[in-house]
Amino acid sequence: MASARDWFAGARPRTLPAAVAPVLIGTGAAYAAGGGAVVPALLALLVALSLQVGVNYANDYSDGVRGTDERRVGPVRLVGQGLAAPSSVKTAAFGAFGFAAVAGLALVAVTGRWWLLPVGAGAVLAAWFYTGGSRPYGYLGLGELFVFVFFGLVATVGTAYTQVAAVPNAAWAGAVGVGALSCAILMANNIRDIPGDAVVGKRTLAVRLGDERARWAYVALIGVAFAAAVVASRTHQGALLGLVAAVFLDRPARALRAGARGAELIPVLVATGRGTLAYGLGMGLGMALWP
Repeated sequence: MASARDWFAGARPRTLPAAVAPVLIGTGAAYAAGGGAVVPALLALLVALSLQVGVNYANDYSDGVRGTDERRVGPVRLVGQGLAAPSSVKTAAFGAFGFAAVAGLALVAVTGRWWLLPVGAGAVLAAWFYTGGSRPYGYLGLGELFVFVFFGLVATVGTAYTQVAAVPNAAWAGAVGVGALSCAILMANNIRDIPGDAVVGKRTLAVRLGDERARWAYVALIGVAFAAAVVASRTHQGALLGLVAAVFLDRPARALRAGARGAELIPVLVATGRGTLAYGLGMGLGMALWP
């Protein structure tokens, strides 16, 4: 039986910066635009975190029942390692999605942006069908595309819009940047899993690109994030504080380019998550305090 520690590890906390960073940037852009509100920001954060935990449990369940996780190196796999019953992990995933739905409903009720409900429903569907269903898009190499859309554009722009009923230009630039870093987190994870994924037919983007080009793609995604911070600074100069993420991202980029493999890529994944959080915190606070 899985312990509380196993369940916590199964939620994959290292990926949670991808949920927090876009909310920080969207809120910072809202404050820079003369708005900003604590309650909508907190509700948006609950939605994002719940969706991230939900997709992680859903991924654990779907990959586990398919047998995809049998050759993996990395975090705890509740189903793949036989630590928890598949039905329990599936229930946990839908519990997290349900919590996200309740928080999202509260968010639209507080802000009056009822038309965002279908967007929220789409985010839940995207979270489940990443590895769920008969033709999961994560197995087709489309994972990064959906991560960019939902954990980049939708999360950042949606956070700003619920607070100021508009989308500042800096929010769009920040959305591109944080979306690129979220994709870098997924790319680092999938580069580590290339050997196992290739064997079981999971054609992630990293598998499709091949090891060498996938590593260059990771570096390019970081470059896109830094370029986006510079673009955002043209309207809100404080956005340049997002570049503090370079302190966290330089080492993993070097390690990945040097050929780190298998378990050696776990620190790369951790550092990329920290860099994503630093990017969101730096850009968000920079725009809010130094518009």
